[in-house]
Amino acid sequence: MTATDRSLELINAAAQAAADKLAHDVIAYDVSDVLSITDAFLLASAPNDRQVKSIVDEIEERLSKELGAKPVRREGDREARWILLDYVDIVVHVQHSEERVFYALERLWKDCPELELPADAKATRGKAEEHTKLRAEEDADEFGEPR
Repeated sequence: MTATDRSLELINAAAQAAADKLAHDVIAYDVSDVLSITDAFLLASAPNDRQVKSIVDEIEERLSKELGAKPVRREGDREARWILLDYVDIVVHVQHSEERVFYALERLWKDCPELELPADAKATRGKAEEHTKLRAEEDADEFGEPR
């Protein structure tokens, strides 16, 4: 089984919305063969809590306006470190860059096919890892630790 056309439409719109709000490492997986509860996951990250919330708000607004889709569940708003939007057909995870590296959801879904995303969304790949590496180097310099 593969993701439905509706799921792909939602994923692409959500990915573009995330990219428009400067999300990092936007990636989508077709999980329809391994999960019966949803067709696809979209993962995105941002370097701070405020931007995580902004990305989620943009995704929610865009999917509502353009596709008439509203999430059945929204979790993680309080801390804004990892916000989940459940649209039944797709699930969107927007994580703070630190949570993204720590939980590494890509490891869990690496055997699932990666979905093609709009060019703008694909251009964000690798930025979270680069940011995390730079942050570690800054911390090492600040505390006088070797790199």
